[in-house]
Amino acid sequence: MNLQRIVIKVGTSTLTYENGKVNLRRVEQLCKVLCDLQNQGRDIILVSSGAIGVGVGKMGLAKKPDSTKEKQALAALGQCELMFMYDKLFGEYNHMVAQVLLTRDAVDSEHKKENVLNTFNTLLEMGIIPIVNENDTVAIDELEGHNFGDNDMLSAIVAKLVSADGLVILTDIDGLYDSDPRKNPEAKRLERVECITEDIEHMAGGSGSNRGTGGMATKVLAAKYATKAGIDCYVISGEKPSRIYDVTDGKSVGTLFVGNKG
Repeated sequence: MNLQRIVIKVGTSTLTYENGKVNLRRVEQLCKVLCDLQNQGRDIILVSSGAIGVGVGKMGLAKKPDSTKEKQALAALGQCELMFMYDKLFGEYNHMVAQVLLTRDAVDSEHKKENVLNTFNTLLEMGIIPIVNENDTVAIDELEGHNFGDNDMLSAIVAKLVSADGLVILTDIDGLYDSDPRKNPEAKRLERVECITEDIEHMAGGSGSNRGTGGMATKVLAAKYATKAGIDCYVISGEKPSRIYDVTDGKSVGTLFVGNKG
């Protein structure tokens, strides 16, 4: 398995504690692993949620606000904090990062899509790790629940755009289960999914944590998009970022949604 170009998506629930504050130990581990993977000669692109969550934590709010304008303001605040943190932590391992904020129209038009791809390829050629987020300050699709429609799907769109070999989605559950493992101790993890059927989508259930916008359902939709493009998609626990090594070493971890290579 040659995962030369990998898109890694990390969600708010992985980046932050329940109180909204940044989980520094976990973020530090993530940055170290991604730097090491790049040192191996791989192309690494990070799709990072968390701007609003970090903004909520920085403002000391009890929960994410309901109004779009407040979410946009918190996204602007949090994105600044998030990139400052990534710049510092990646910099400790002598790696550079660049911020790429995308809106839906940037990948809908062929001309704009080509410009975005050129930017990604040039950054990677320069040894710079692109850090991608939806531009929540100007784009309201994710905030209001429409489809770009969250960073799981965004990561799949980016993976297809850059012709990635693999998409790794870090989340707060270690893969897809046949029922909710939080409610059913007998739930079994699916190690490998060859085809995403209606039954598989049904297993994914509803939304996730109160700090993020996604859940397992959005991961499966993202996997469906990526696998149609021939890209293997791995949904694994973000609790220990070192598990990404298991993916690159070809070990069974989380749930592998197999890309349609036909």
